[in-house]
Amino acid sequence: MEFNHTKYEVKDGVALVTLHRPERLNAFTPTMREELKQLFAQADQDDQVRAVVVTGAGRAFCAGADLSGGGSTFDRRDQEGEPVRLGAHRDGGGQVSLAIHACRKPVIAAINGPAVGVGFTITLAMDLRVAAEDAKLGLVFARRGVVLEACSSWFLPRLVGMAKASEWVYSGRTFTAAQEKDSGLFNYVLPADQVLPKALELAREIAQNTSAMSVTLSKALLWRGQALPDPQSAHLADSRVFLWAGRQADAREGIQAFLEKRPPRFSLSPTQDLPDFYPWWQEPKV
Repeated sequence: MEFNHTKYEVKDGVALVTLHRPERLNAFTPTMREELKQLFAQADQDDQVRAVVVTGAGRAFCAGADLSGGGSTFDRRDQEGEPVRLGAHRDGGGQVSLAIHACRKPVIAAINGPAVGVGFTITLAMDLRVAAEDAKLGLVFARRGVVLEACSSWFLPRLVGMAKASEWVYSGRTFTAAQEKDSGLFNYVLPADQVLPKALELAREIAQNTSAMSVTLSKALLWRGQALPDPQSAHLADSRVFLWAGRQADAREGIQAFLEKRPPRFSLSPTQDLPDFYPWWQEPKV
């Protein structure tokens, strides 16, 4: 697939995804949507990729949806030429968020500049966020006459709590990362020139020191645990996965490397060696 609105490169176990429409502040388009869906699926299936970093070209991360189509930008009847039945349509940002969520590799947002609307909400599905101090962010949907999208009504309250989420959403105001550095949304808030280096440092730390299988299973436990009703349910899931992992070669290697004071050489592949009960959350209830 040819990429026109994104760039993709893999180095040292890290996939770098760059939103690449710098002349338009990397505004989100249907082309970008399809490319991002493809890239996250590609990263998920590539055992050479241990972590993914997403950033924007130029001075912005993503300025939101491309509004050059004018007032009918969000009217799918105008764009698709025929009525779209309510309940059948799937928003583009949500498709990207679900592709990010489905990726078994950790995804790190390097928010190097403005991230507004869908440029903000797609980062909520990512695992870590490093933001520039002066990066302007905003969930501006209510000021544009529309509503939350990209699965953000699920992700946002889990990240910052209902009170903070409500404040941001209902007001639709923009703010800098520095102003909300204590909100719980960001792992690091740094000067702009340090954002991408820090995100890559975090990604390389994962790539060089951890078991790919352990990270894949732990990511699933963390995210799926958000929907479990009580600690007992999490205990049952943890116990099942831990029992399986403890029997595998990576557990033996991790312990032996620690005892011998050397870097571990993990061998399990998330594309080849997952337990037969994965994904456990899709099993029929009995």
